Amino acid sequence: MTPTHAPRVRALVLLLLAVACALLAGAGPASAHAAVTGSDPGQGAVVDEAPARITLTFSEQVAVSGDSLRVLDPDGERADTGEPSGVSGTTYAVRLKPGLPDGTYTVAYQVVSADSHPVSGAYTFSIGAPSKTTVTVSGQRTDDGVVGWLYGFGRYVSYAGFIVLAGGAAFVLACWPRGAGVRPVQRFVVSGWLALTAATLALLLLRGSFTGSGKVADVFDLSLLGQVMQTKTGAALVSRLLLLAAAALFIAVLFGAYDKREDPEEKRDLSFGLAIGGGVVAAGLAASWAMSEHASVGLQAGIAMPVDVLHLLAVAAWLGGLGALLVALYRAPAGTPVDSSAVRRFSRLAFGSVLALIVTGTYQSWRQLGSWSAFTDTRYGRLLLAKIALVAVLVGVAWLSRRWTGRLTETVPEEREKEPVGAGTEARVGAGNATTGGTAEAAAGDDRADTGTDAPASAATDTGTGTAARPDGPGAQPDPGKPADAERAAQLARQQAARGAARQKRLRDADPHRFGLRRSVLAEAGIAVVLLAVTTVLTQTEPGRTEQEAKAATSSAASPTGPGASGALTLNMPFDTGGRDGKGVVTVDLDPARVGGNDLHVYVERPDGRAFDIPEVKIEFTLEAKALGPLPVVPDHIATGHWSASGVQIPMAGDWQVAVSVRTSDIDEVTVTKNAQIG
Repeated sequence: MTPTHAPRVRALVLLLLAVACALLAGAGPASAHAAVTGSDPGQGAVVDEAPARITLTFSEQVAVSGDSLRVLDPDGERADTGEPSGVSGTTYAVRLKPGLPDGTYTVAYQVVSADSHPVSGAYTFSIGAPSKTTVTVSGQRTDDGVVGWLYGFGRYVSYAGFIVLAGGAAFVLACWPRGAGVRPVQRFVVSGWLALTAATLALLLLRGSFTGSGKVADVFDLSLLGQVMQTKTGAALVSRLLLLAAAALFIAVLFGAYDKREDPEEKRDLSFGLAIGGGVVAAGLAASWAMSEHASVGLQAGIAMPVDVLHLLAVAAWLGGLGALLVALYRAPAGTPVDSSAVRRFSRLAFGSVLALIVTGTYQSWRQLGSWSAFTDTRYGRLLLAKIALVAVLVGVAWLSRRWTGRLTETVPEEREKEPVGAGTEARVGAGNATTGGTAEAAAGDDRADTGTDAPASAATDTGTGTAARPDGPGAQPDPGKPADAERAAQLARQQAARGAARQKRLRDADPHRFGLRRSVLAEAGIAVVLLAVTTVLTQTEPGRTEQEAKAATSSAASPTGPGASGALTLNMPFDTGGRDGKGVVTVDLDPARVGGNDLHVYVERPDGRAFDIPEVKIEFTLEAKALGPLPVVPDHIATGHWSASGVQIPMAGDWQVAVSVRTSDIDEVTVTKNAQIG
């Protein structure tokens, strides 16, 4: 990289890294990929008697442990008997202690979905009547905090490492075999292996705390590590480490024996073997994600997993090869520039990868979204739209790179013709000048001017007169064959060689076609960094299909519709009759809130939540759209602040007005109303 362009490249790389980090930081903790689609008792429900157990139904199978389902009483004490159990498929239950008093209870759940992501949350229900509770249910997420952030960052690094490792090696084998001996390209591929290995080890250590307590102190808990090893995700991470050991051997052969082979036939045979072995290792590494995340659960898992493997391999070949090409264009030595044929081969490889991404990405989008509305109505869909837009921009920039590649064809042979002059001939001329004198001072001076460095002090002193190198001049050494003369000759030869290499690099970088190619590839790499960040966030986001199913289930449970639909209806209505002790809250429960007979419960509480009796409470139901009603109901007094009526008839479904008349004294009375969908 020339000094003129180096600051720009460094600034752009730092900017891209900042954008990637901002995307990761703004993404927040990983969202749950399984959702609660049903519960018994339901959220906010008020039941007359304590149920024998609590059940939760999820959108997919989840892993539960001893504390996965907890029920807490109003004082925050455990109200369940302990170990949860599976009821059927995706439904799980925990039994409650007998003789629970009335009040509001909190159900907290913390499980791991089948695609390896933690799922946590909480809701409340009441026995007898709602009450105050000391339990806080907001913000209860297992992936908040330092451990959650580190785990998310480790996932990003692991994806980046795989792309660099697999894509960089594919670029060398398929597009630019000479790159196996180029040190910057070697460092690029090895850095991918190191990043993936370090991230995998970190994820293995963080996994137990990430899906459990979320505490940093638990990261090095060996008992948790043992539990992680027995899970699907733990097995995938261990398998990835074993495959990385095989990848280390592959890298050693690629940059060792393969680079040193001179016989074309032997090199071709070794190249074929490396391609087969490397392909198997890369597919195995990709499968370690496919078998433990989104693709392994849900619709058509048997098809989705190989499609996901192909998708990851295509991403690596395109973006990883792009990174290797960028390194080669900017950091390859002047004697081994990337020729146009290598760029054209990579262009074909990238084009095939893009086609594979379109096919596999379309299938994955259909599988994860399920409907067009999910593109705009869910977070997963909006992120997917952003990813599609970035891919489109990346393809456009890649098209520009293909145009520059076509123009590069005529310039490469000219550069190769100049190589021997700069690197060899001038070096030999410099060495001759050093031993015969005459132009030694000029040669050293030119070297200092062209390379930006001073010649060694000994050379400057000995050549300052222009005659020191002559065996018969003043101050000459008695023996011209002494080591001092040979050392000066070697120094000047190295200077001339460096001067020739610098000149060759300037000629290469001054080529407008190569300069245009470098800029377009740099732009591609910058967009690829942002695309990788968005993709990583996407893998940690709840699929649109699951999110919509959960919303639909919650909506249908909260407001049942249609004849025969069931589900308790709860209405809370504050009142103020204006007299002494005239303020409070009246709660109306209608169960199952459907056409036909229903059970009605009315609860009256003071503002502080304590139940109290009033002289009279009456209920009226009116369906204004059909001119029905009011239908009066006079409930019977059951207990302090509790009234009940059975067999309350709702003749048809509709938006009913529920009016509650509350009398707190002989003269203080008020009627409060609320509309609700019944039936």
